[in-house]
Amino acid sequence: MPYNTTAIPPRKEVTGQTQLPLTRVKKIIAVDPDINICSNNAAFVITLATEMFVQYLTSTAQNMAKTERKPRRNIQYKDMANAVALQDNLEFLEDIIPKTTSYKDIKGKAAAARARVNGDKSAAAAAAAGASTCEDDRPTDGVLPNGKRAKSSSAGVTNGSATNGASRSSGAGSSKVLSSDAVDPNDQLELEMRQAQEHDGDVDMTG
Repeated sequence: MPYNTTAIPPRKEVTGQTQLPLTRVKKIIAVDPDINICSNNAAFVITLATEMFVQYLTSTAQNMAKTERKPRRNIQYKDMANAVALQDNLEFLEDIIPKTTSYKDIKGKAAAARARVNGDKSAAAAAAAGASTCEDDRPTDGVLPNGKRAKSSSAGVTNGSATNGASRSSGAGSSKVLSSDAVDPNDQLELEMRQAQEHDGDVDMTG
Protein backbone atom coordinates (compact mmCIF):
# COMPACT_ATOMS: atom_id res chain seq x y z
CA MET A 1 0.00 0.00 0.00
CA PRO A 2 1.59 3.29 -1.05
CA TYR A 3 2.14 6.06 1.46
CA ASN A 4 -0.14 9.08 1.42
CA THR A 5 2.16 11.97 0.54
CA THR A 6 -0.51 14.61 0.03
CA ALA A 7 0.20 17.77 2.00
CA ILE A 8 -2.04 18.64 4.92
CA PRO A 9 -3.33 22.18 4.35
CA PRO A 10 -3.02 24.56 7.28
CA ARG A 11 -6.13 25.43 9.19
CA LYS A 12 -7.85 28.59 8.08
CA GLU A 13 -10.08 29.05 11.08
CA VAL A 14 -8.94 29.63 14.63
CA THR A 15 -9.82 26.65 16.80
CA GLY A 16 -7.75 27.40 19.89
CA GLN A 17 -5.94 24.08 19.60
CA THR A 18 -2.47 23.26 18.36
CA GLN A 19 -1.49 20.55 15.92
CA LEU A 20 1.70 19.81 17.85
CA PRO A 21 1.20 18.16 21.26
CA LEU A 22 1.25 20.89 23.89
CA THR A 23 2.45 18.60 26.67
CA ARG A 24 5.50 17.54 24.64
CA VAL A 25 6.38 21.19 24.02
CA LYS A 26 6.08 21.88 27.75
CA LYS A 27 8.49 19.03 28.49
CA ILE A 28 10.99 20.41 25.99
CA ILE A 29 10.70 23.87 27.55
CA ALA A 30 11.23 22.40 31.03
CA VAL A 31 14.53 20.82 29.90
CA ASP A 32 15.98 24.26 29.14
CA PRO A 33 18.01 25.38 32.20
CA ASP A 34 17.58 29.08 31.35
CA ILE A 35 13.79 28.95 31.78
CA ASN A 36 12.53 28.58 35.32
CA ILE A 37 8.77 28.95 34.91
CA CYS A 38 6.68 28.94 31.73
CA SER A 39 2.97 29.58 31.87
CA ASN A 40 0.41 27.66 29.83
CA ASN A 41 -0.31 30.68 27.65
CA ALA A 42 3.40 31.15 26.82
CA ALA A 43 3.74 27.45 25.99
CA PHE A 44 0.68 27.70 23.73
CA VAL A 45 2.16 30.68 21.85
CA ILE A 46 5.53 28.90 21.52
CA THR A 47 3.74 25.88 20.05
CA LEU A 48 1.89 28.02 17.51
CA ALA A 49 5.13 29.79 16.55
CA THR A 50 6.81 26.41 16.07
CA GLU A 51 3.99 25.28 13.78
CA MET A 52 4.29 28.44 11.70
CA PHE A 53 8.08 28.06 11.45
CA VAL A 54 7.83 24.40 10.36
CA GLN A 55 5.20 25.38 7.79
CA TYR A 56 7.42 28.14 6.38
CA LEU A 57 10.49 25.87 6.25
CA THR A 58 8.66 23.07 4.47
CA SER A 59 7.02 25.42 1.97
CA THR A 60 10.43 26.90 1.13
CA ALA A 61 11.87 23.41 0.69
CA GLN A 62 8.91 22.48 -1.52
CA ASN A 63 9.65 25.47 -3.74
CA MET A 64 13.23 24.21 -4.04
CA ALA A 65 11.94 20.79 -5.09
CA LYS A 66 9.73 22.37 -7.74
CA THR A 67 12.57 24.43 -9.24
CA GLU A 68 14.67 21.36 -10.10
CA ARG A 69 15.00 19.97 -13.60
CA LYS A 70 12.61 17.15 -12.70
CA PRO A 71 10.12 18.61 -10.23
CA ARG A 72 9.17 16.38 -7.32
CA ARG A 73 6.27 16.28 -4.95
CA ASN A 74 8.15 14.85 -2.00
CA ILE A 75 10.70 16.88 -0.07
CA GLN A 76 14.20 15.52 0.40
CA TYR A 77 17.05 16.56 2.64
CA LYS A 78 18.85 18.39 -0.16
CA ASP A 79 15.77 20.60 -0.64
CA MET A 80 15.93 21.62 3.02
CA ALA A 81 19.69 22.26 2.76
CA ASN A 82 19.23 24.37 -0.39
CA ALA A 83 16.47 26.36 1.28
CA VAL A 84 18.70 27.06 4.28
CA ALA A 85 21.64 28.00 2.05
CA LEU A 86 19.67 30.36 -0.23
CA GLN A 87 17.30 32.05 2.22
CA ASP A 88 18.85 34.76 4.36
CA ASN A 89 16.32 34.41 7.18
CA LEU A 90 17.17 30.69 7.49
CA GLU A 91 20.91 31.28 7.71
CA PHE A 92 20.97 30.37 11.42
CA LEU A 93 20.22 26.74 10.48
CA GLU A 94 23.43 26.22 8.48
CA ASP A 95 25.05 24.20 11.28
CA ILE A 96 21.95 22.06 11.80
CA ILE A 97 21.07 21.46 8.13
CA PRO A 98 24.36 21.73 6.21
CA LYS A 99 24.73 21.04 2.51
CA THR A 100 25.83 17.51 1.75
CA THR A 101 28.74 16.70 -0.53
CA SER A 102 29.53 13.48 -2.34
CA TYR A 103 32.19 11.10 -1.08
CA LYS A 104 34.11 11.59 -4.33
CA ASP A 105 34.46 15.33 -3.71
CA ILE A 106 35.58 14.81 -0.11
CA LYS A 107 38.10 12.18 -1.22
CA GLY A 108 39.47 14.51 -3.91
CA LYS A 109 39.84 17.40 -1.47
CA ALA A 110 41.58 15.16 1.07
CA ALA A 111 43.97 13.85 -1.59
CA ALA A 112 44.79 17.39 -2.72
CA ALA A 113 45.45 18.52 0.85
CA ARG A 114 47.59 15.43 1.51
CA ALA A 115 49.60 16.03 -1.66
CA ARG A 116 50.13 19.67 -0.72
CA VAL A 117 51.38 18.74 2.76
CA ASN A 118 53.58 15.93 1.45
CA GLY A 119 54.98 18.26 -1.21
CA ASP A 120 56.01 20.79 1.43
CA LYS A 121 57.57 18.07 3.58
CA SER A 122 59.47 16.53 0.67
CA ALA A 123 60.84 19.93 -0.36
CA ALA A 124 62.02 20.64 3.17
CA ALA A 125 63.47 17.13 3.49
CA ALA A 126 65.30 17.55 0.18
CA ALA A 127 66.77 20.85 1.38
CA ALA A 128 67.86 19.26 4.68
CA ALA A 129 69.35 16.27 2.83
CA GLY A 130 71.26 18.61 0.53
CA ALA A 131 72.65 20.51 3.50
CA SER A 132 73.68 17.29 5.29
CA THR A 133 75.43 15.92 2.18
CA CYS A 134 77.31 19.19 1.80
CA GLU A 135 78.47 18.89 5.40
CA ASP A 136 79.41 15.23 4.93
CA ASP A 137 81.60 16.09 1.92
CA ARG A 138 83.94 18.03 4.14
CA PRO A 139 86.97 15.92 5.16
CA THR A 140 87.25 14.99 8.82
CA ASP A 141 90.36 13.90 10.69
CA GLY A 142 90.81 10.14 10.35
CA VAL A 143 87.33 9.49 8.93
CA LEU A 144 86.82 8.28 5.38
CA PRO A 145 83.79 9.31 3.27
CA ASN A 146 82.32 5.79 3.58
CA GLY A 147 82.13 6.15 7.38
CA LYS A 148 85.15 3.97 8.26
CA ARG A 149 88.09 5.27 10.26
CA ALA A 150 91.44 5.57 8.53
CA LYS A 151 94.46 3.70 9.90
CA SER A 152 96.72 5.76 12.10
CA SER A 153 100.06 6.73 10.58
CA SER A 154 101.90 6.36 13.90
CA ALA A 155 103.06 2.74 14.08
CA GLY A 156 104.26 2.95 17.69
CA VAL A 157 100.91 3.85 19.23
CA THR A 158 98.06 1.51 18.34
CA ASN A 159 95.64 1.80 21.24
CA GLY A 160 97.12 4.72 23.07
CA SER A 161 95.71 7.95 24.29
CA ALA A 162 96.76 9.78 21.14
CA THR A 163 94.55 7.63 18.95
CA ASN A 164 91.65 7.94 21.36
CA GLY A 165 92.16 11.65 21.59
CA ALA A 166 92.17 11.92 17.80
CA SER A 167 89.03 9.82 17.58
CA ARG A 168 87.37 11.91 20.25
CA SER A 169 88.32 15.11 18.47
CA SER A 170 87.17 13.74 15.12
CA GLY A 171 83.92 12.54 16.71
CA ALA A 172 83.37 15.95 18.21
CA GLY A 173 84.10 17.55 14.87
CA SER A 174 81.88 15.21 12.89
CA SER A 175 78.92 15.06 15.27
CA LYS A 176 76.04 16.85 13.70
CA VAL A 177 72.66 16.83 15.43
CA LEU A 178 69.62 18.08 13.61
CA SER A 179 67.58 20.76 15.30
CA SER A 180 64.27 19.92 16.98
CA ASP A 181 62.35 21.63 14.18
CA ALA A 182 63.66 19.17 11.54
CA VAL A 183 60.91 18.15 9.18
CA ASP A 184 61.73 14.48 8.66
CA PRO A 185 62.73 12.32 11.67
CA ASN A 186 64.33 9.80 9.28
CA ASP A 187 67.19 12.25 8.71
CA GLN A 188 67.87 12.28 12.44
CA LEU A 189 67.95 8.46 12.59
CA GLU A 190 70.29 8.20 9.61
CA LEU A 191 72.62 10.77 11.17
CA GLU A 192 72.73 8.88 14.48
CA MET A 193 73.46 5.60 12.64
CA ARG A 194 76.27 7.29 10.77
CA GLN A 195 77.75 8.63 14.02
CA ALA A 196 77.53 5.17 15.62
CA GLN A 197 79.46 3.66 12.70
CA GLU A 198 82.12 6.36 12.99
CA HIS A 199 82.68 5.71 16.71
CA ASP A 200 82.75 1.89 16.33
CA GLY A 201 86.19 0.83 17.54
CA ASP A 202 88.41 0.01 20.52
CA VAL A 203 87.80 1.77 23.79
CA ASP A 204 90.61 2.80 26.09
CA MET A 205 90.18 0.85 29.35
CA THR A 206 93.48 1.91 30.98
CA GLY A 207 91.98 5.07 32.45
